[in-house]
Amino acid sequence: MIAAKPVKFLGDSLKRLRAFPANARQDAGYQLDRLQNGEQPQDFKPMPSIGPGVEEIRVRDDSGAYRVIYTARRQEAVYVLHAFQKKTERTAMLDLELARRRFASLKGEQP
Repeated sequence: MIAAKPVKFLGDSLKRLRAFPANARQDAGYQLDRLQNGEQPQDFKPMPSIGPGVEEIRVRDDSGAYRVIYTARRQEAVYVLHAFQKKTERTAMLDLELARRRFASLKGEQP
């Protein structure tokens, strides 16, 4: 059996994830657990505009839509770049930029 990868939260992503409503938080945690164990989340989509290998977990709750942007392509860990409630059809530019900056810092680049 392969050991589960640790999850590392960048910036305030853990604090933001913990602020999700209980059902959304539980679902996001389950999806991250799947990633840790080498499985795909049940509902995700690639986010190539942020960087290669970056994806988002999509979680729905009675109170709305929530997103967890991550990369699981690194050998050492699953990195959560950003977690937020999605309030519009398109992901807000601020959320995309924040995830892009955190991904760049993970790669050791200047954003």
